[in-house]
Amino acid sequence: MPSIPHDLAAFLVEAKRRTYAGLDDDATVAAPLLAGSKQLEHRAPPYAYRDIYFGMGFFVGQETVSRDDRVIWSMSYSGGARAEITDRDTFLAIYKFLRHALLAVSVEQPYRGPRRFEQAGMLYRNEVEGALDRFHGVETIARQDGTQLYELRFSGGLLR
Repeated sequence: MPSIPHDLAAFLVEAKRRTYAGLDDDATVAAPLLAGSKQLEHRAPPYAYRDIYFGMGFFVGQETVSRDDRVIWSMSYSGGARAEITDRDTFLAIYKFLRHALLAVSVEQPYRGPRRFEQAGMLYRNEVEGALDRFHGVETIARQDGTQLYELRFSGGLLR
């Protein structure tokens, strides 16, 4: 089993806060590698972070971390707002809340957001199993009355 670099979790937290969570799509690279995708990047040598995803209402993506130009860690994810949610203002409110939750990412669990985050009448939950070398989880957003608004599944780990 590969050993987890001691500074990988801290780099992931910094990268996530400096890309989608902190800047939304304003962090998007002008010419993404894959046509039609959003691509967000952060570098702090020896590491480089890249997040490429497609879609908005329902989206699929992959994050990678390279060390000295070799990909060492990756996480794939898919999910989004419930299909019956078509109102743009509701979409925007859900994703704004999501970015606030994702800003609370921790070094202990640098995958998505915290286990629980509550704000503006919405509740974010993140249930994850495993460690940075191999993990999977699900995050959800619901209204305080329990109405489900959003779900995303993710998994990943160290590459070998």
